[in-house]
Amino acid sequence: MIRVTVCGGKPRVAIQLLFTSRLFILALAVLAFSATFHLQPMAAQSRTELDFVSDLEDFRQVRRMLPDYVNRLAATLLQQRQQTVAALSSPEEVAKRKVYVRERMLRALGGFPERTPLNARVVGRIDREDYAIEKVIFESQPRFYVTANLYLPKAGRAPYPGILYPLGHELGAKAHVTWQVMLESLAKKGYVALAWDTIGQGERVQMFDPDFKDSKVFRSTTEHTIQGIQCLLTGDHLARYTIWDGVRALDYLLSRSEVDSERIACTGNSGGGTHTAYLSALDDRIKVAAPSCYLTSWSKLLETIGPQDAEQVLLPWIEDGLDHGDFVLAFAPKPYLMLSAIRDFFAIEGARATFQEAHGIYKLLGQPERLKMVDADDGHGYSKPRRLAAYDWFARWLKNATDDDPEPQVEPLGEQELFCTDSGQVATSLGGETVHSLNLKRLEQLNRGLPALRQATDLDSFRREVKQRVLALTRFKAPTEAVKWESFGQIQRSGYRIEKIVYRSEPGIRIPSLLFVPESGPQRNPAILYAHGRGKSAEAGPGGDIEELCKAGWVVLAPDLRGMGETFFQDEDQASDFPRYFGDYNTAMTALLVDKPLVGMRMLDISRGIDLLASRPEVDPRQIGGFGVESAAIPLLFTAALDDRLTKLSFDRMLGSYEAVVRHRVHRRIFENVIPGVLRSFDLPEVLASLAPRRVWLVDTSDPLGFRLRANDRDQQLALPKLAFKLAGSEANLRISSRRPHSTVAQVYSSLLR
Repeated sequence: MIRVTVCGGKPRVAIQLLFTSRLFILALAVLAFSATFHLQPMAAQSRTELDFVSDLEDFRQVRRMLPDYVNRLAATLLQQRQQTVAALSSPEEVAKRKVYVRERMLRALGGFPERTPLNARVVGRIDREDYAIEKVIFESQPRFYVTANLYLPKAGRAPYPGILYPLGHELGAKAHVTWQVMLESLAKKGYVALAWDTIGQGERVQMFDPDFKDSKVFRSTTEHTIQGIQCLLTGDHLARYTIWDGVRALDYLLSRSEVDSERIACTGNSGGGTHTAYLSALDDRIKVAAPSCYLTSWSKLLETIGPQDAEQVLLPWIEDGLDHGDFVLAFAPKPYLMLSAIRDFFAIEGARATFQEAHGIYKLLGQPERLKMVDADDGHGYSKPRRLAAYDWFARWLKNATDDDPEPQVEPLGEQELFCTDSGQVATSLGGETVHSLNLKRLEQLNRGLPALRQATDLDSFRREVKQRVLALTRFKAPTEAVKWESFGQIQRSGYRIEKIVYRSEPGIRIPSLLFVPESGPQRNPAILYAHGRGKSAEAGPGGDIEELCKAGWVVLAPDLRGMGETFFQDEDQASDFPRYFGDYNTAMTALLVDKPLVGMRMLDISRGIDLLASRPEVDPRQIGGFGVESAAIPLLFTAALDDRLTKLSFDRMLGSYEAVVRHRVHRRIFENVIPGVLRSFDLPEVLASLAPRRVWLVDTSDPLGFRLRANDRDQQLALPKLAFKLAGSEANLRISSRRPHSTVAQVYSSLLR
């Protein structure tokens, strides 16, 4: 069989020799998926005479250019943050920063939902000799059902201390054996403990497939990130739902007469450690915290495994001057136990640095004994050494006692024995809301407030407003200095030559490019910047689209926008399915952490390419157009909204709208073009509308899975651009079409080439 263990975020896979039929079929489906949709890693493509890497010594590390660039931005911000925290010199300054941390967390989440009735009910009970387990269902939001197990002691006297136990990403959710060992032990030791299924896990699969009887995407972290991206587009965060589940779980725990509301602790491992850090920073009712195998530092995360799944990355955390240490600071000076593993994939060096920083804060507040770190010499997981340390910590601060007893002997139950629903899935037993349906409701409440388009005079104000919003959200800043570039030789072909050019987009970013120049024709030719999501070589071969354009008399510049073509970075974690769904996830997420969306960076690459074309003696600067293909189309679209030098534009296989991503249950490879909160401000059709009356071709506009839109969906999504071009008196300038197999550029763009 193939056993998948998801720890902390992205999955780690252990493969055994036997294949279960279901997973074998899944593996075949993955292979078919890659072949069908041409999503093979760019790095695997063969090098050609058009590449730079094999020719130039200083381009050997070009694939690391983009990740190294965003990591440097992050490192600078983290150093500034470290200096800020080190300068804290009084309890009053710490208190002020605690307010800032909480405010930034809530802003990143999109705020919390309204507190509504829990409608909690106990649907079953398992009695053991010295404790009982109650099966509980409550609603963290109306009809958003949460399945939970409540562990109740039978010995001692109520009210007992309470333990809130958010779960990690391991299989089995609340029934995972390690969690059961600890939860049963806590009950035997006289604590009431509550564990609940996190969204995407256990009985709460959000993308449930009735045929597989499991998630459509198999891994909970993939499901989290698909839905997390949808939440980002509406201006929220997936953790808004997961943290709120935890807040409402605490509401339920405190509603029980068996629980002492003044003696509440929170602990969990991995993803549960994440939520222990979140909940403890945000909810004052938690008196003791003990996150396991999560806390490290962002500097070490970026040096090692990178950002984890969507729920574990608050944005723009690093730009806001925050790090893991701020979770501890926000809880100080209440008792905090950092539980770490020396051989964890969450770097122990980061955990130790965070502890030392936090120790200084606790010392400043006069309570250094309330912070402790235990780093066991083992790997990721809530292992026995960490469990024993937690038992003693809870006894010290919740019972004013010590606990050095051996861990009790327990008898874990099967997953089905702990089910709260008849079918083992909320989706089939109860229905109700999902993250997807709740996020759709958030989408429908949005009002972007753009100027209405009713008559031609509205167009100017509409364009200005769209331009301002694109500038603000993409963080694009137009360069003021002349573009610098170097030539690295030529390739001669029949009727034209190809120059190998590298231009500097900004310090640290050099763009490998090919400049196609016709041999005959006028001294100054019209020009096209041809940006392809698969890089400069995708259509650069003999008989390709670029050759056709060049032979029709156009100078063509084909750049490798950062992170594309030769500058594409392949994640070395081949066990992860993140590249298949999210492209270069680590780099794109790090860019959002520093509040510089990748799409905005690529806009700068395009803008500098236009500068280069305009400076060339072969080019008529009044006749520069742009071709954007696949994932490069959206950066070109945004650039065109800001740069009137682009007089003719084609967007080939471009995503039709961000809103469609929110409405589809599944999407693929759109993350690199995501801007947090964009749907609160504008959508792609509105940017297209702002291009009127320029000449625009939309070819094979795509849905969030990369398929060509059906005519009805296309017409619906493009209604606003059609109206704008009509009001501008230029309906003929907006061309919407599909490209048949083997059709040529001349056949598709005949009027453009004239």
